Amino acid sequence: MTTTSPPLDRRYDLDWIRVGAFFLLILYHTGMFYVPWDWHVKTPHIVEGLMPWMLLTNPWRLTLLFLVSGAATRFMADKVSVGKLTTARIARLLLPLIFAMFVIVPPQSYYQIVEYIAAHPGTPLTVDNFWIRYVTASGQWCGADGNCLITPTWNHMWFVAYLFVYTMVLAAMLLVWKKAGGHIQKAAEWLLKGVGLFAWPILFLGMLRATLYAKYGETHALVGDHYVHAVSFSAFLLGFGLAKSQALKARLIAARWPALALAVAAWAGWAAFVWTYRHDTPIPSPQLKLVMRFVFAADTWCAIVAILGFGAKHLSHRGGPALRYLTLGVFPFYLVHQTLIVVMAHYLAKLGLPQGLEGAILVVATFAGCFATYEIVRRIPGVRILFGLKGQPAEAVAKRPPAVA
Repeated sequence: MTTTSPPLDRRYDLDWIRVGAFFLLILYHTGMFYVPWDWHVKTPHIVEGLMPWMLLTNPWRLTLLFLVSGAATRFMADKVSVGKLTTARIARLLLPLIFAMFVIVPPQSYYQIVEYIAAHPGTPLTVDNFWIRYVTASGQWCGADGNCLITPTWNHMWFVAYLFVYTMVLAAMLLVWKKAGGHIQKAAEWLLKGVGLFAWPILFLGMLRATLYAKYGETHALVGDHYVHAVSFSAFLLGFGLAKSQALKARLIAARWPALALAVAAWAGWAAFVWTYRHDTPIPSPQLKLVMRFVFAADTWCAIVAILGFGAKHLSHRGGPALRYLTLGVFPFYLVHQTLIVVMAHYLAKLGLPQGLEGAILVVATFAGCFATYEIVRRIPGVRILFGLKGQPAEAVAKRPPAVA
């Protein structure tokens, strides 16, 4: 006789993981100010030694966020109609995306141009009438290399744009295939068992890295971003499938320690490769590059398995007021965090502070700014919806007098 485990109706562990992933993203984007990689603003004193530590989260941070977003969508989709799901996601994702592109993101482009002008004396670029030129796509901010800053832009909000598109695609699937959630869950449970828990995702991600990434790279431009869509939409669907699976939850818990060991080993290999060839000299052989694409894939998947496994083991019963507060707060945090970092980093760099102190101030001030923003906007009904919150605070709704029949 076979028995089936009851479905999961709430996943506190996934809520905590989502909060933690967004917080790590704030730290990661702070680090982008210091590492040699291109970003909107840069420190005058690059810290190459920070690169391996940035690579601790680089392979998996956004893939994990798409996965937990898919899980959150599953819980919502099982409670409401497809129409209500679509309406809710338009309010939660599309309105904040548009607001951010025209209000929150522009300072990032402004300071990017300001720093370019400072670094290139004699350039004809200016920031006169910046916002008007930004929103009308008439800035003509092109560098000497021919690369142009195209505006309006979404910068870090690309994640929200992609998540909105994936949710709409899923809604269409649910409209024509009402039992899609159960079938996706069964497919995930069938594939991710035994050695397949590691083998199939690593092989899949490695093949995508070796083919689509090698040909198209990552653009975050929505159209033509084939590699990112293949990885991120797959992660979104996987999260949708595993959200309510007791079987997958148990397998992830059992695999957490081996996954952690493999993730650390893969990170060490990937970080050593990036460090060795960071200046493109010597040039790695095609064979080595192919191997490292699968090492990157192993790092991505094994880290996700370890995080999900440890979360399921230790965070499944840890709800409460703090989690409710942070679960609502992390989306407004995400909207404003990168603009806060860009603006504060630009001015902090001018003070000549010791770099360690500067970095600490930047991290603390960014978190403080995120919390302050959330505390302000959540109290203003007309503004809440622009930051991905429901139109009226829950406490206000609770105090309403009952409706008269």
